[in-house]
Amino acid sequence: MPARAWQRMLSGRRLDLLDPSPLDIELEDIAHGLSRLARWNGQTDGATAYTVAQHCLLVEEIVRFLNPKVTPEWRLAALLHDAPEYVIGDLISPFKAAVGIDYKAFENKLLAAIHIRFGLPADAPEAMTRVIKRADRMAAYLEATSLAGFSRSEAERFFGRYKRLPRVSMTPLSHAAAKAQFVQRFNRLGKLIG
Repeated sequence: MPARAWQRMLSGRRLDLLDPSPLDIELEDIAHGLSRLARWNGQTDGATAYTVAQHCLLVEEIVRFLNPKVTPEWRLAALLHDAPEYVIGDLISPFKAAVGIDYKAFENKLLAAIHIRFGLPADAPEAMTRVIKRADRMAAYLEATSLAGFSRSEAERFFGRYKRLPRVSMTPLSHAAAKAQFVQRFNRLGKLIG
C-alpha cells in the first residue's frame, strides 16, 4: 500500500502534500492550524503558547511599520508568510537548515498554492519578499527577547540589530483569540483588496 501523502482538514478538504491544489485550501483550516501551533517549540513564557497565528499578525504589523504605504495585497502576503505551517508544522530554523533545500522547496510549493487560492501571485516580487523577511526577523527578535529567554546580544547575533522596533504587545493570546484575530485581519485586508 502506498504511503498516504494528503492531510484531511476539519473543513473536509484533503490537501495533497506533494501536489497541493489551491482548491483544497481554506482560510478556516489555516487559521485553526496556525492558532494551535506553538512558536519556538513551545519554549516561551506565559500561561499559553505564543502561536504561529499571532506571529503572522505581528509580521504583518511590522511590514506596515517598515512601509506604511504597503499595499493590502502585500500585507496579505505578509499575514500568510508562514501559512504552510498549518500543514507541515513550525520547524525551527536550525532544523530547517539541517533538513536542507528540499524542505524549503516543499514549503515554497505549498505557499505558492496558498497565494493562488487567495488571489496573490504565486511568487512575490523580490523587493516584497525582502521586506517580509526583514519583518519576520524583527518579529523573531521581539519574540526571542520578550518570550523565549534570549538576551538582547544573543538575539542580535541570530536575528539582527535594529535601531527602531514597533511597540507591540507580546502577550500570548489564547488559541481562540489568535484564530479570531487572524481571520479578522485576513477579512479586513480582503475588503481593502476588493
